[in-house]
Amino acid sequence: MHRSLIVALSLVLTLGAFAQEDILESKREALGKSDIRGCATPHPSEMEALAIEQAAVEMEALRGNTNRGISTEAIATISVYVHVITNTSGAGNISDSVITNQIRVLNDSFSGVTGGYNTKFRFVHAGTTRTANNTYFAAGYGTAAETSMKNALRVGGASTLNMYFNQPSTGELGWATFPTSYASKPKMDGVVCDGRTVPGGTFSPYNEGDTATHEVGHWLGLYHTFQGGCSKNGDFVADTPASKAPNFGCPAGKNSCTGNKYPGNDPIENFMDYTDDYCMYKFTAGQDARATSLSGTYRGL
Repeated sequence: MHRSLIVALSLVLTLGAFAQEDILESKREALGKSDIRGCATPHPSEMEALAIEQAAVEMEALRGNTNRGISTEAIATISVYVHVITNTSGAGNISDSVITNQIRVLNDSFSGVTGGYNTKFRFVHAGTTRTANNTYFAAGYGTAAETSMKNALRVGGASTLNMYFNQPSTGELGWATFPTSYASKPKMDGVVCDGRTVPGGTFSPYNEGDTATHEVGHWLGLYHTFQGGCSKNGDFVADTPASKAPNFGCPAGKNSCTGNKYPGNDPIENFMDYTDDYCMYKFTAGQDARATSLSGTYRGL
């Protein structure tokens, strides 16, 4: 019963990602820019998100977990396999030293070194593959090329993080799969990022490595901070103030959800918004608890 529910939710979330890209394209046109942050990770509706929450509660009950939402202090060390995709002329290659820096950015971000909460998650570089393939190099979200790339390169199980760096022709900076999707599509599991977003990359202002941080947040179970807009559940994390829509740049003091029901300014400094890399620097205790719950239930972390 649980497996069939997860499969159905996965299909619905896939459809939701394309609607989100339409929103981003409208935003790009309004700003007259082509380089605003775009994340193709599926954005569930309120009803879909509630169904996911219910499925997670049921799964945790089967595991005998009576402390859902309460983070533990035990560190979860995640093995990371990096797949560097270049075209056949060599464009898009990423050096070993930059990969080391990208892993450092993940560890700094999730350990609170940058100013946020010290979560339980740490990352260890387990290996790198380098593939010269023009089709994979341009693979975008939901394409046959993405499926082929992942089927050819992915390694490990539910707790292994596979990160693919290419240059998607469809314009996204990145996307990820949620923990709940692993059972139905294990070979598709992982994170894809535009290789120009790594530390020192050319995709300014998204070239400090935080696109990977954002997408790994999804991989662990986190929604965007603007999930649900000004609604009761929002991103299902109590300590991230509600935000009506994605934020771009670094709009300090912005408060898009007003009134007593929605205290606090938009969490523009949170890694799960769309602000520039220099602007985002934190996860919260509530996000750690949610990621701990979902990644524990579906990834065994």
